[in-house]
Amino acid sequence: MKKYLDESLSFEERARDLLSQMTLDEKLTQMTFESEAIDRLGVPSYNWWNEALHGVARAGVSTMFPQAIGLAATFDDQLVHQVADVISTEGRAKYKAFQEEGDHSIYKGLTFWSPNVNIFRDPRWGRGHETYGEDPYLSSRMGVAFVKGLQGDDPKYLKAAACAKHFAVHSGPENLRHEFDARVNQKDLYETYLPAFEACVKEGHVEAVMGAYNRTNGEPCCGSPTLLRKILREKWGFAGHVVSDCWAIRDFHTHHHVTDTAPESAALAIKNGCDVNCGVVYLSLRAAIEEGLVTEEDVDRALFRLLMTRMKLGMFDNQEHVPYAAIPKEANNTRENREFNRQVARKSLVLLKNENHTLPLCKDKIRQIAVIGPNANNREALKGNYYGDSDRYVTVLEGIQQYLDDTDVNVVYSEGCKLFTDPHKNADDQYIYEATSLAKASDVSVVVLGLDESLEGEESEHRKADKEDLHFPGLQERLLEKVLDAAGDKPVILIVMAGSAMDVTMAESRCAALIDAWYPGAQGGKAVADLLFGEYSPSGRLPVTFYRTLEELPDFTDYAMEGRTYRYMHQPALYPFGYGLSYAEFAYEKAGEAEIKDGTYTFTAKVTNTSDFDADEIVELYTIHQSPVLASPHCSLRGFKRISLAAHASAEVSFTLQPEDLMQVDNDGEKVLESGAYTVTIGSSQPDARSEALLGRKVLRYEFEV
Repeated sequence: MKKYLDESLSFEERARDLLSQMTLDEKLTQMTFESEAIDRLGVPSYNWWNEALHGVARAGVSTMFPQAIGLAATFDDQLVHQVADVISTEGRAKYKAFQEEGDHSIYKGLTFWSPNVNIFRDPRWGRGHETYGEDPYLSSRMGVAFVKGLQGDDPKYLKAAACAKHFAVHSGPENLRHEFDARVNQKDLYETYLPAFEACVKEGHVEAVMGAYNRTNGEPCCGSPTLLRKILREKWGFAGHVVSDCWAIRDFHTHHHVTDTAPESAALAIKNGCDVNCGVVYLSLRAAIEEGLVTEEDVDRALFRLLMTRMKLGMFDNQEHVPYAAIPKEANNTRENREFNRQVARKSLVLLKNENHTLPLCKDKIRQIAVIGPNANNREALKGNYYGDSDRYVTVLEGIQQYLDDTDVNVVYSEGCKLFTDPHKNADDQYIYEATSLAKASDVSVVVLGLDESLEGEESEHRKADKEDLHFPGLQERLLEKVLDAAGDKPVILIVMAGSAMDVTMAESRCAALIDAWYPGAQGGKAVADLLFGEYSPSGRLPVTFYRTLEELPDFTDYAMEGRTYRYMHQPALYPFGYGLSYAEFAYEKAGEAEIKDGTYTFTAKVTNTSDFDADEIVELYTIHQSPVLASPHCSLRGFKRISLAAHASAEVSFTLQPEDLMQVDNDGEKVLESGAYTVTIGSSQPDARSEALLGRKVLRYEFEV
C-alpha cells in the first residue's frame, strides 16, 4: 500500500508522503482552482470552487434558505448552525451523486466558499446582503455557527470545508474593487473589520480563508504580508489554506500595479501565503521559479495545505470509513428540509411598524385583499445571490393565495410597475392605475416593493451592483404613494424585499404596517402570509441600521467607522440596528444586580410575555463605556438569546461576560480594559432613545465599576 493511502497514519504524514512523490510539473497542476488528475498516483481531478451562502448553490436543485442578511435577522446562532448543517448534508448528498457520475467540474466539490463575514458598513454596497450585517459581534457569532455547522463535528473528518471571506476590509464600492485601496486605522481594523474572521479561525477552526480583491493599506489582500502572514498565520495561528478571490491575483499587475508581470504576481501571492489561485496566474509559477522569484519549497508549503484539506474531507480514504460519505443522495431537498426552511424564513422577517395593531389580519373580516407591486410575484426577489435552484418557489402573492384558498376572501393582484424603469418615462403608469383601482375596491392592500440581484449584487458588466441611494428604483415610490392615496382610511401594508436598508420614510409615516422580508428563500411567500394572518408572532431584528438620509453617511469610499453603523453614527436612526416588533408584549425586570465573581460578570433578567400570543423574543445585551482617551462606541452588542414564551409565561435569561467582553481597542489595535464606570443593558433592543420610543419601553441597566 502506498503510504499516503494508509489510514492508520496521520493526515500530516500522508500529505507529506503524497507531496514527496509528485514531480514539480505535477505539483504545478494542483495550484489553481481546477486541479488536474495525477493518474499515476491515483489523485483525481478536483475543482475547488463551490458556493453555499444560503444553500448549495449553482449545482441544480437544493433547499434555498433566506439570504445571509435574513439569517442574521433571526439573531439565532443555533438556528444558523442548523441551517449550515442542512446545507452540508445536501452538499454531501450532491457530491455523492456527482462522483458516481464522474462529474468533478465546477460547483461539484466539498470546498464551499462561504460564509461572507465582511462588515456591511454602508447600505450602498451591493454585496452587503451576503453578510451578517453591520455589527462585528453578531457577524462573529453567525459566522462561527455557520462554519461549525458546515464542517461538522467528527473528530477526524470534515463534513465540508468552509471558507471565511473576503479577508479583509472589503465592502465596496464594487466598481472599484479591482484597484481600490481601503485605508483603515488600526483601531477600526481590529475593532470592526477583523473580529469575525478571528472568531472563525480561533473558534470555528475554519478550513479556508479567501482574500479580497482590494488593497488594504497599500497591500493587495491576496498577497498581503500583513494580513496573510502577520495576522492570519502568525498572530491567529491559522493552519488551513488560503484561496484568492477569482482573478484577484491578476489585478496585482493589471489594476493595482504593485507588480509588472504574471510571474511576479504569482510570486507575491504564494510567498505571502495564498495557496490556491481562483484564476490562472498560478499557471505562471513555472516561469516564476525559473526567474528565481519563488522556489519549489514555496510551492510545497502551499500544496501541503491543499492536500491536507482533501485528506480531511476523506478523498483518499475508503468511503466506508468516512462517516459523511454515508449520507445518501436522497438527503438533498427533502420535505423535512423544506418545512425547516419555512420556519427559518418565519424567524427572519422583521416587523418594523404595526400601527393600531393592524396585524395580524383577520380573514373573517376581509372581503377583498389587493396584492400589489413588482416584487409581489417575483421569484428572483426570493433568491438573493449565490443561490441554488428550488423545485418549489412560493412568492408573496402565491403565499397569500394559498393561505386564503379555502376562504371567501377574494385576492386580486397588480404588478403596479416594473422593478425598475426610468421614472421620467411614464410607460408603467397604466399599471399604477390598475393598482389604484384595486386598492380602492379592497379592504386591505399589501404592497411588495424592493430590489433583487439585478439591482444589488456583485460587480458585473450585466448588472447594477451598488445602490446609488436608498430610494426604491423606478416608479415604486410613486406606486406606493398612489396606492396610499387610493386606499384612503383602509390599511396599506408595505413589505420590503431587499437585501439592504431602504428609504422607508413614506411607509414610516403613512403605512399601517411595515415588514422587512429581505430575500426570504424559496418558502418566503408562505412565511410572509403566515405572518400577515397571525399564524406566528414575528421575532426578527434588524442586523443593519435603517438611516433617515444618505447625506448623514461619510463618503462610500471612506473606510473609517466614524459616522457609520449604530456604534458610531451621529443622527438618530429611522429604524435602529437590533430593532423589531412582535405581536406579543414583553416585560423585563432584574433578577438581582450584577454578579461579579472570579473575574466574570453575570447579569440575569426575568422576561415575561404579558400578552395572549405565544411568541419568541430576542433578548439583547449591550455594553457601554465611555473612555476618557479613546473613541468609544455608543454601545456594543455583546450577547443575544432567542427564547420562546407561551402567553403570560416568564423565563430568566442570564448572560456571563468575561473581562475581554468589556475591553475596547486602542489606537494601536490592542485590546485594553480600562478602569472606570461600565453599563450593561438588557432588553428587546439597543439602549438608544429611538428604539425605546418605538417599543414604548426602556431597557434594563446594570451599573458597575471596573
